[in-house]
Amino acid sequence: MEFGEVVRRRRMVRNYDPDRPVPPDVVDRLLDHAVRAPSAGFAQGWGFLVLETPEDRELFWTAATPGGGGRERWLAGMRRAPLIVVPHANRSAYLERYAEPDKGWADRAAERWPVPYWYVDTGFAALLMLLTAVDEGLGACFFGIPPQRLDAYREAFGVPEEYQPIGAVTVGYRAPDHRSPSLRRGRRPVGEVVRRGRWS
Repeated sequence: MEFGEVVRRRRMVRNYDPDRPVPPDVVDRLLDHAVRAPSAGFAQGWGFLVLETPEDRELFWTAATPGGGGRERWLAGMRRAPLIVVPHANRSAYLERYAEPDKGWADRAAERWPVPYWYVDTGFAALLMLLTAVDEGLGACFFGIPPQRLDAYREAFGVPEEYQPIGAVTVGYRAPDHRSPSLRRGRRPVGEVVRRGRWS
């Protein structure tokens, strides 16, 4: 598929065919593309938890889903995804990398960073997974793990403290889906969000 077509077709898919697993070679490509994301200082401070078995996926939804909230339709479709990948950011990998002689920030201070690149870079990796899914004829959705469920998620999967989940990605073959009500807002035109030369 042409890259422009991949970008145009990318959308958050919230319902999947539960009877069609993601082929192992496609899972490998998703992850191989993810680790090709850019990272500051080539720190590559990310880690990916891959959940493919029904037991692991059920454990994820049990640990990561808050009670109530009126999201039953969303959750029903998302739970059908045969693959969940949780990208994690590791701040300490960046602080250590930038304390090396070629960078020289020996104090390892997070305040030196204009933005927390450990989150930015892991987000880049997640986006590459979303685009790869489209290129492979699959659907995918990036969503957050509620803060009040992070401890339960960490405990369920033994996630080390230095790894912070930035969200999760469901992947699978698309099933009939409902459009997000948010799409009624429309896409902001390029001319409304781009400034050339000066902001004003």
